[in-house]
Amino acid sequence: MSDKPEFTLRTATADDVPGVARVLSRAFFDDPLFAWLFPDPHTRMAKSARWWAAVAGFSFVPAGTVTVAVSGGVRPAVRGAAVWVPPGVSLPSGAGLLRTMPHTLGMLPLSRLPELAAFMADVQKAAPEEPHWYLETLAVDPVAQGSGIGSALLRSGLVRADIDRAPVYLETTEPSNLVFYERFGFKAAGGVAEEGRPAFHGMIRQPGD
Repeated sequence: MSDKPEFTLRTATADDVPGVARVLSRAFFDDPLFAWLFPDPHTRMAKSARWWAAVAGFSFVPAGTVTVAVSGGVRPAVRGAAVWVPPGVSLPSGAGLLRTMPHTLGMLPLSRLPELAAFMADVQKAAPEEPHWYLETLAVDPVAQGSGIGSALLRSGLVRADIDRAPVYLETTEPSNLVFYERFGFKAAGGVAEEGRPAFHGMIRQPGD
């Protein structure tokens, strides 16, 4: 039996966008944020896949910030993805944001845009002011959970942050994720809970922790 992992990590390309969207939509199907964005469970998967395809295809992947875990075998497939944003960078932004908006805004009723904007404003205000790496998203396809993909994706980014001697910040709307991140040195860093919107938990890890 080989000791080699059954997946490899690499930077995502444009060809990976459908796989990234599939993984993220599956992994976040029951996440409080996406249950809030797309309340109907019958259409949530399709809508969230379109959402992630637009954001990944027009912003994250072109910026080179997505690391994917790709399974081996006859038919390699994306099984996990992490979106890392370097210090001083904000994504989506610029041309990527403009290209994303027509594909995402039409997925929500206009009446819901103010509350989404308020949620995003709270997320941005909660982030630390000091330069930091930002883990925007980390997800593993449910069929591959428990295979070490999530830990490998996380460690790959933490190594870069430690080389930079920079902290890493993230937020999650799924409380069950907190224990996972605590194992890697993350500590609570505030958060916001507003009635009618999903609560999110901020977490930060100092270099070398």
